[in-house]
Amino acid sequence: MDARQQRGMEIAAVCKIAKKDDGTFTVPSQSGKGRYAVSLGDEPHCTCPDHEQRACKCKHIYAVEFAVKREQNADGTETITESVTISQTVTRPTYPQNWPAYNAAQTNEKRHFQALLADLCSNIATPAQGYGRRRLPLSDAVFAVVFKVYSTFSGRRFTSDLCDAQAKGYISKVPHFNSVFNYFEDEAVGSALSDLITASSLSLRGVECDFAADSTGFTTSRFVRWYDHKYGAIRQEHDWVKAHIMCGVKTNIITAVEIHGRDAQDSPILPSLLDTTCRNFNVREASADKGYSSIANVEKIAAMGAVPYISYKAGHTGKGGGTWEKMFHYFQFNREDFLAHYHKRSNVESTMMMVKSKFGDGVRSKTDAAMKNEVLAKVLCHNICCNISAMYELGIVPMFCKDDEQIGCTKTAVPAQNLMLN
Repeated sequence: MDARQQRGMEIAAVCKIAKKDDGTFTVPSQSGKGRYAVSLGDEPHCTCPDHEQRACKCKHIYAVEFAVKREQNADGTETITESVTISQTVTRPTYPQNWPAYNAAQTNEKRHFQALLADLCSNIATPAQGYGRRRLPLSDAVFAVVFKVYSTFSGRRFTSDLCDAQAKGYISKVPHFNSVFNYFEDEAVGSALSDLITASSLSLRGVECDFAADSTGFTTSRFVRWYDHKYGAIRQEHDWVKAHIMCGVKTNIITAVEIHGRDAQDSPILPSLLDTTCRNFNVREASADKGYSSIANVEKIAAMGAVPYISYKAGHTGKGGGTWEKMFHYFQFNREDFLAHYHKRSNVESTMMMVKSKFGDGVRSKTDAAMKNEVLAKVLCHNICCNISAMYELGIVPMFCKDDEQIGCTKTAVPAQNLMLN
């Protein structure tokens, strides 16, 4: 595509091209100074100086051709809109499900979950302690916190599960249920949870190359109150914490997560989520909704070697140059192909629903630090469950070894029916 064709595509994308009764088209100048008359046919003609002086096919003729092509069908005929009634049988698309693998993963999930969680926690180093009562190893504290969230039980009823985990050798000591609540407020536990979320996603880096980002809220037991001046009344609603995530669109594994307050904006957080993901994954595509639509985000994704599929808002014109402008033209003239890639973003909605439906859409903790750690624990539980599904459906066995160079390595597994832990 030469320079005139490129500029003609830009005019067709952002300017209004009007067709007159005599069959000619009125095309505005890119500089905003005047309009030109264009006629198509065997010998297209334009009243602009470029066409008249050089006798060449100018950008305005290209713009009209692009605009006409956009309004035509594949066979060259124009589309005429009529009011008709069509009666037809609509066949809904169906998606196959590997039910034997799914059933095996679900029925053995809890047993696998404890083993994988213990394997992850074995890589956590306990900080040195001076004088005083011996603290529980940090690995045991993290295990108790995550397993507590996975069980969805109260602290007291969850104690029997910890006793069972100790009998199997996953933890060295059973903590008191009040101690488990205190671990939720420990900053060291929060830091360890963030590291384990990354480590738990590495087993699927050979599978995932397309990613999507979005945010979701988890309700809390606290209320926010304000005075409504319009109606002269005091109103209140539940407060919530906001989780910003990036996940793979094939296995729903969460590769990056950040927890912020209820008023945190989505768009400025996308670059940090992308940086975390790109450190461990080969990112080919990144998709997000209109809330992330900005020149900075599009150029950031392109700079990381990926293709950005972020939907444009109604008021966007594509002006800004670079990848932002190129993707806008792609969005305008190849809308169907663009949306086929963009709608992979729907999988991030599925990911958030998986977390909430399985581990709850609210947090029980009361303090800010505890609420953040509880959401991180939910995300880690989800990632471990994704690994278990991959064991049965993809034949991948996650291995979280003590050697840092081997954390998250994978190997081809035996058939799903033989993937039973002893």
